[in-house]
Amino acid sequence: MNGSLVYCTDVSGIVQKLGIDYNAEEWRLFIDSSKRSLKGVLLNNGNKYASIPVAHSVHLKETYENLANVLVKINYSEHNWFICGDLKIITLLLGQQSGYTKFSCFLCEWDSRDRNLHWVQKEWPSRNTLNVGEKNVIRPSLVDRDKVLLPPLHIKLGLMKQFVKALSNDGACFKWLCQKFPSLSEAKLTEGIFTGPDIRKLISDTEFDNTMNDLERQAWVSFKEVVCKF
Repeated sequence: MNGSLVYCTDVSGIVQKLGIDYNAEEWRLFIDSSKRSLKGVLLNNGNKYASIPVAHSVHLKETYENLANVLVKINYSEHNWFICGDLKIITLLLGQQSGYTKFSCFLCEWDSRDRNLHWVQKEWPSRNTLNVGEKNVIRPSLVDRDKVLLPPLHIKLGLMKQFVKALSNDGACFKWLCQKFPSLSEAKLTEGIFTGPDIRKLISDTEFDNTMNDLERQAWVSFKEVVCKF
């Protein structure tokens, strides 16, 4: 681990050095990784200030051990920020088993393998605990579950993906999408691979609504209602 991570141990000091009165409750910690790096960044809750990098590595991967080390190095326990990140990061931070598991959600006991109920049962029992050895929890949580913020962008992208995948490839709605985004391959369109700007463009386009049948329009209206909450 030595030399693999660049990090800041005095976060409050560096924030104050930037001329900002530091209050931990006004910031949230965003953790993410790509093929090139793993990074931890402080984001201001009101977006009043620019983001502040507090950890970075071009060698470390997304693993439970590496995330635990990052939190220790930046003295997370001292600040106890809210945490945001994609669902893979959240899964690792909460000690849950990755991959295709039966109980993958940290909020409820949604059964990923009970396909007969996926489109029938709207409410699932709340998940009250994250005990090691129970319901796909394999390690102690690194952060308080109440400090986890759901990732709005990933929710939008996931819902959009499900909406598009449910469309008939021969329907007017799907054909209109192909014309609207000619740069996207048919494979990406079929799988519902869209970006945030793509989704905003569709939401503001009234012509898109006119291509839908009644069932598709109901689903699209529900999607927009959820997106507007974020």
